[in-house]
Amino acid sequence: MSLPDATAWQLPWRGLGLSSNLDAADQPHPYRLLAESPGLFDFVEYSAPLSLDETREHASLFPEMWERRGEVPVLFHPVHLNLYGPELEPVKALEDLDAHARAVGSAWVGNDIGWWHSGGQPFPGYLYFTPPFTEAGVRDSVAHALHVQSHLSVPLALENPAAFAMRGELHVLDFMARVHARTGLPLLLDLGHLLSYQLAAGLPLEAGLDGFPLDQVIELHLAGGVITRRSGRGYYVDDHTQPVREELFGLLESLLPRCPSLRAVTFEGDGHPLEVAALTLRRLRERVPATPRPPLALTPVKEPAPALTRESEPWSLFETGYGAKAETGGDAEGARAETDFRLAVVAEALDRDWPVSRLLLAGTRDGLCAFTASQEFRELFEGQGRSPGHAFAAWTRRRLRERPDEGVAAAVTFETFLPNAFLMRPPPAPAPGQVGLAEDVRVGTFPVDLTELVFAAKSLRRHLTGRAWACEVLDVSGLEALAQVARRPAPGPWTFVVRRKGRGLEVLTVPPSLLKVLRALVQAPRAVEEVPAPVLAEGRALGVLRRG
Repeated sequence: MSLPDATAWQLPWRGLGLSSNLDAADQPHPYRLLAESPGLFDFVEYSAPLSLDETREHASLFPEMWERRGEVPVLFHPVHLNLYGPELEPVKALEDLDAHARAVGSAWVGNDIGWWHSGGQPFPGYLYFTPPFTEAGVRDSVAHALHVQSHLSVPLALENPAAFAMRGELHVLDFMARVHARTGLPLLLDLGHLLSYQLAAGLPLEAGLDGFPLDQVIELHLAGGVITRRSGRGYYVDDHTQPVREELFGLLESLLPRCPSLRAVTFEGDGHPLEVAALTLRRLRERVPATPRPPLALTPVKEPAPALTRESEPWSLFETGYGAKAETGGDAEGARAETDFRLAVVAEALDRDWPVSRLLLAGTRDGLCAFTASQEFRELFEGQGRSPGHAFAAWTRRRLRERPDEGVAAAVTFETFLPNAFLMRPPPAPAPGQVGLAEDVRVGTFPVDLTELVFAAKSLRRHLTGRAWACEVLDVSGLEALAQVARRPAPGPWTFVVRRKGRGLEVLTVPPSLLKVLRALVQAPRAVEEVPAPVLAEGRALGVLRRG
C-alpha cells in the first residue's frame, strides 16, 4: 500500500494535450506533429499497459517519449485498469501501475469507471462495461476506486464512463458526484461520454451540470464520435477516429470558465492524420493558452477501501451485453443497441483471422450471439482462453461435431492452417537485377481448392455492403450463396498465395501464369529478364513481387 505524499498531490498545470498509444505506426505521431508545429500542444497523455517493463517492450514510441518527457510532460492513462467489475485489481498490478506513473512523472492517473478486463483478457475493442447508475453501482465503484488509490502515490482521477443503455435511477453526473463524495478523488470529465448518456436519456447536453461539482474537475477530454439514430433515439459511439462534433466544442467553451481546478484539456485524436489533428489542436489552442498556472493543492486521500460486494451484478451485465440473456432493467432498446455494437466489434476482430468461417458460421446477428453466448466465449474471460479467435476455433469445432458440414469444415480447417504458412522459411531477398517474393508473402498448398470460396467471400461482402449503403439494410439472407459455394470445393491440391494485411492475413487469387512464377520464386529469386514483363508488372501491382 502506498502512503499518500502531500507533494505528490500538488498538481501542476499541464495545459493542452494530445493522446497517444505510443505506437509509431499510429496517427497522429505526437512528436512529429510538435516538430512541424512547435507549441501546438503542451503534453502527451498516453495509454499503455500498467507495467513499465511491458510498455518498454511493446510501445515503439516509448524511447522517444522517455527521452523527451522533461521537455514534453506526460500523463499516464492506463489500459486494463478495472474501476468496476467482479474482482479487484491484483496488488502486483497496482504496484506496477504506481512504479510506472512515478517513473514517467505522471502528475495523476485517470481512467474511466468501468470493467475493462477479466481473466487476463480485455473485452474486445476495449469496450468496457459501465456500472449501473444505482446505489449498488456507486458502492462497487467506490470499493474499486479506493482500492486502486490505496496503492498509488499520485492521485487517481475518476472519468465518467460512456453509456448506451439507461440502467439505474441516477443521472451519470449524480453517479459521479456520489463516487467523488465517498472517495474524495478528483474528477475527469469526458465530454463525449457525457453526450452518450444525455442522448440515451433524451436530455439536453448540459442537463445535470448545474449541480455537479465542477470545482473538482482537474481534466477534460474531447474526442471524436458518431451519433446514430434508431426508432427516434440517438446513440453516441465513442469512436476517436471520427471528427469532433461541433456541440462538444461548444460544451468545452462553456465549461472552461466553470472548472477552477482544471489542470489539463486532452484531445483524444487517435487515428487522425497529422494535418487533421493539427486543425483541431489549433482550434483548442485558442481556448487553452499555454500560459502556466500555479500548482493545485489537493488533500491526499487516506480513506480505506470498503469490501467489494458485487451487488451491482457485473456478470449479469456481461451476459446482457453479449446477447446471452435479455435486458431486465427496462431499457431493452438501449441494451440491444449496446449488444449490436459489441457484436460488431467481435465480428471485426474475428474477421482478421476467420474471414470466411465467420461468415459461414456467424454471419448474422443470431449467429454472432450464438458464439458470444457460448461457454467457449465466457471461458475466455474466466482465465481459460487465449483470444477471441481461439475461442471461436473451439466453438466451431463443437458446432461441426454437432452439425457436420464438409464444406464449412474445409473452410475452418484452411483458416486454422493458414497462420502456419508464416512459420515457413521467409522468402530469400533478391539481389540487384533479380526479382523475388515480397517479404510478407508466402505460397502454400491445401488438399482441396477453395479459390472460388475465397473469391465469393470477398465479393459477397462488397455486394452486401454496397446495397446496405443504399437501402440502409444489410441483407444477410445473401449469405446463403456463400454456403452453396462452400459445398462445392474443386479437387486439389491447391496452391494459394497469402500475405499479411494489417493485423490479419489475406488470401489472394492470382492468374496461373503469375502463380507459376511465385511457386518458382519460393526456392530462389530469379533474374528480372527470366520473368515475362506482363507477369512482373502484375505481380508488382498486386504487391507480391519485389525487385532487388
